[in-house]
Amino acid sequence: MIAETICSAVSAAGLGIAAVTAYRKRFLSAARIAAYSLVPIGLVLTGAVGWAVDTAFSPTAWLGFGLLGGAWLMFLGTRAVERRKGIVGRKERRAAKAAGREAVAPAASAPSLGTAARPAGRSAAKPASAPKAGAADDFSDIEAILKKHGI
Repeated sequence: MIAETICSAVSAAGLGIAAVTAYRKRFLSAARIAAYSLVPIGLVLTGAVGWAVDTAFSPTAWLGFGLLGGAWLMFLGTRAVERRKGIVGRKERRAAKAAGREAVAPAASAPSLGTAARPAGRSAAKPASAPKAGAADDFSDIEAILKKHGI
């Protein structure tokens, strides 16, 4: 009974604040305040407040919540022990370790240009000058793009 009275008082106070806000020509805020202030009285009229009060002061409900909490703690404890001891997922871990040892693309670390791709005029002794020319080509491409956009 007292919960319904408190909810009704909160709703009445909220509607009063909404009226004052509307008087100050803040209609959008007043409508929002009025909507929030109607929620407690709506909960009273639907019976949700009575159910919540009956549940909050019921020893049987608290015993049920305690049992649910204990079951949840037992579940978490058994999962922690399983992970620590390695009971669950042993086969999956072995498969993951085996997959981790093998390279995804074993030839990925090989050079992309082989000896057949080199021009006939270049010797194998000049790879040091090739990166400098490649770097200059990269910057010239960037400069061309910037000039194109007027930067």
